[in-house]
Amino acid sequence: MSVPYDTAAYEQPESPESPEEHLARLLGRALNSFELPDETIRRLDCALAHDSSLHSAHHSAGLHRETYRHTWLLADGSALTLWELVHNTVLGRDTQHEVYVDEEELRTATVRLPLPPDTPDFELPVLVQLSPIPEPRHTYVADDSADHARRLLRRAENADRPDAETAALLESAFAHQITQAFGRPFRAGRAALCFSLYEHAFLLCDGAEISLWEVEHTATPDGRHMCEVYDSEDAARDAMERRAAQVF
Repeated sequence: MSVPYDTAAYEQPESPESPEEHLARLLGRALNSFELPDETIRRLDCALAHDSSLHSAHHSAGLHRETYRHTWLLADGSALTLWELVHNTVLGRDTQHEVYVDEEELRTATVRLPLPPDTPDFELPVLVQLSPIPEPRHTYVADDSADHARRLLRRAENADRPDAETAALLESAFAHQITQAFGRPFRAGRAALCFSLYEHAFLLCDGAEISLWEVEHTATPDGRHMCEVYDSEDAARDAMERRAAQVF
């Protein structure tokens, strides 16, 4: 069966849309976008991927109604769906778009339209296919993460700390996690010598993950605490072993 969709409203751009661009286009055409909760918009700010699909459609005597499911994959691994209702309520009138946060609101809005709400030409099963995105390795917390990265790099005293390119990437960090690392042993030196190794994992707005490895130690001439930062765990552990060897 051929269904006369409103192709102008759904004309896709020449290049794939980012999740942010797709959201902006959806909200821009919806008459009631201002009614969406602020919390919903905030959660969508750093979506990693999105998918849209036609859920149902009904056409009768020149009137039409379609519902679309728009789903975004969020940085915390959860998914958020908005429902779009597309319709013309009077023959010859321009197509209107509305957006809702759940199916119950969508059903309520559909009932008021001059089309049978329960007898669509077709209804598609719930099936959302998102572009494959690696699941985050860490449990992140959004807490001024870009500033945390800047402060970490500022206190690093080693000449071979991560470069300006890494620092620039971390400007888009919006969540991070700090964990103490254990594993391969290293030479601890004299009894008063202290080494600690921490992984600072950052989640960027594009879904990328970057880790900085912080070494805190007292292998200094006056025994004071020193901070060094490296861009890999191996480099950090090698530095710990070099520092420990220097005290003998």
